[in-house]
Amino acid sequence: MPEKATVAGKKTRGKRNPDGTREAILEAAGKLLAKDGPEGLSVSQVAQSAGVNRGTAYQHFQTRDQLLNATTAWVSEKLCQSVFGDLIPADGGDIRQFAPQRVCEHLADFAMENPELGRVWLFEVLSSSRPAADPFWKYYRKQFERFAQSDNAQPGIDCDVHAVLTLTGVFLWPVFASAHVNNAKGRQQLARRFSNELLRLSLHGTMRPEKFPDLDARNNEAVKPKAPKKRSK
Repeated sequence: MPEKATVAGKKTRGKRNPDGTREAILEAAGKLLAKDGPEGLSVSQVAQSAGVNRGTAYQHFQTRDQLLNATTAWVSEKLCQSVFGDLIPADGGDIRQFAPQRVCEHLADFAMENPELGRVWLFEVLSSSRPAADPFWKYYRKQFERFAQSDNAQPGIDCDVHAVLTLTGVFLWPVFASAHVNNAKGRQQLARRFSNELLRLSLHGTMRPEKFPDLDARNNEAVKPKAPKKRSK
């Protein structure tokens, strides 16, 4: 009988289960990625950690880059599920409308529970030439763009800058938190502090425009839509 992998890294007897083996490999890769970063990831090491035959692991992922890409996508899917849940249609279409508070809180919670893995994921996505290929970035960026084009948003929002600033803050906040709390309750409180402040900044900002008229005028000029260029005859 063939051996079957478990997430705990032990081997039990049973029928072949390619999907279960792949999930075990990705689970082990995620743990190693969080511990050692991309440089410490290898197919053979992940196979050993997952409790699967090295040859079997190479059948799923022939190269380290394939494993890294698959693990990044695996983290992204978990992030999607944590933040958006059942809001993502089964057919992969547009997300239904959701409350901003839910997104902020679930993002902060995921980052606090998966600090190292979240930062590795963020670096891989931001350093990619095709971030839209990542499931979470795709949905997050698209939803925010839809909001920016609605009557609920201030004019002139740069969606890429806003998305990068938000996600960078979300996944770096646990670095600060880890230096100040060492228990689950404390981490939860700091996660809520972050999501509350993120919502406050989104609603009100930090400066009163009437107190900085020159700066407000320059900013308004910078975000003013540019007139389309006239075609030469």
